[in-house]
Amino acid sequence: MPKPTQMPTTFKRRAALLAAAGLALCLIATARADDKVPLKLDLPKPMFVGTPVPVRLPNLEAPRAGRRPDFLVPKGVANLALNKKVTSSDMEPVLGDLSLITDGEKAGDEGNYVELGKGKQWVQIDLEKPAKLYAIVVWHFHSQARAYKAVAVQVSNDASFATGVQTLYNSDDQNVLGLGAGKDPTYIETYEGRIVDAQGASARYVRLYSSGNTTSEMNHYIEVEAYGMP
Repeated sequence: MPKPTQMPTTFKRRAALLAAAGLALCLIATARADDKVPLKLDLPKPMFVGTPVPVRLPNLEAPRAGRRPDFLVPKGVANLALNKKVTSSDMEPVLGDLSLITDGEKAGDEGNYVELGKGKQWVQIDLEKPAKLYAIVVWHFHSQARAYKAVAVQVSNDASFATGVQTLYNSDDQNVLGLGAGKDPTYIETYEGRIVDAQGASARYVRLYSSGNTTSEMNHYIEVEAYGMP
């Protein structure tokens, strides 16, 4: 009976080396994908000092002790919302221009924020093309300790938000927005802004809702940032 053909030793070695090299490349790629760094934010100057007026809401987040924990994002993310077009349910704000929401200025004094009308309102940012998003950061108002009601953050590739909508944050426990009752906490505004985990969602449009605040029925935005891969 003839002996089975044996693979030459040199060929075996080459095949083993190629397999090892392929595995190494896969491991490097995985390591790079998992290589995350703290999100670096350019924070504005704090606007208020002293003891804030007490805010009482059923789903209010407890005060945090110490510095805010690092929020990790992949290396290379950038603010894709900077200077992008903003539209709104209120296209004629009471104060300010919608372009202020993405102009990069986060100071809390008058002239740097937009005031929208009473009740349920939203603002929407067009990132111009779909991108993988990792964090949405919003500053509503921080010259006074207040909480905004029914805050929701959604993303979609549909400008009308009729299809493919992903909800990233929803503190609307009474469903006044009509988006479904939310379970995320209401929170006190500060100069740090609020970081919302975008969960790697791929989207072109970012929409943010609110329905008044604990000081008035109006809605305000200083700045919104959307961090993703450019």
